[in-house]
Amino acid sequence: MSNVIEQIKQGNEIAFKKVYEQYWKTVYKFTCMFVSDNYEREEVVQEVFIKLWEIRNSLKEENEIDGLLFIITRNLIFNKTRKSMNELKLKETLKLAEEASNEMEQDLEAKDLALYLDKLIDLLPEKQKLTFILNKKKGLSIKEIAEIMNISEKGVARNLYLATKFLKQHFILFIIIWLYLNARH
Repeated sequence: MSNVIEQIKQGNEIAFKKVYEQYWKTVYKFTCMFVSDNYEREEVVQEVFIKLWEIRNSLKEENEIDGLLFIITRNLIFNKTRKSMNELKLKETLKLAEEASNEMEQDLEAKDLALYLDKLIDLLPEKQKLTFILNKKKGLSIKEIAEIMNISEKGVARNLYLATKFLKQHFILFIIIWLYLNARH
């Protein structure tokens, strides 16, 4: 797939069309889980591939296109959802996702979770990433991290809070996509 990514980065529309043809149904099916209106579903799919084309210069060869499409789709859907859903409906959806994550947690393979968590950690801003790694993976206290990073303990606590909040939000989304992908097989 890295060859296709390189071709897309160079503006090769044929390579882009191949990616579109290979993935549009998957993007559409995922969108169906969150968007009920057919027109809006098609709009989301179109926006996903427009966004992919717009960011083609920043694609990395090691990126997996399906993961990138998932992230773009998820972001578009949740941006649209925030605009159109009332707060109660959003709470219900998150509650269902949380319940699904609790039910499926035992079935998820530890390796998949660790890989996904590492990918999420890599998305964190540098200070949050370092704080999280030092605290959760290395077992250092907030005071020890503050000394190492030469920032206040409150700064360390804030970085840790923001990192943990980001990881929790995206973990629930990972559970949803994992359930969807496994339901297809």
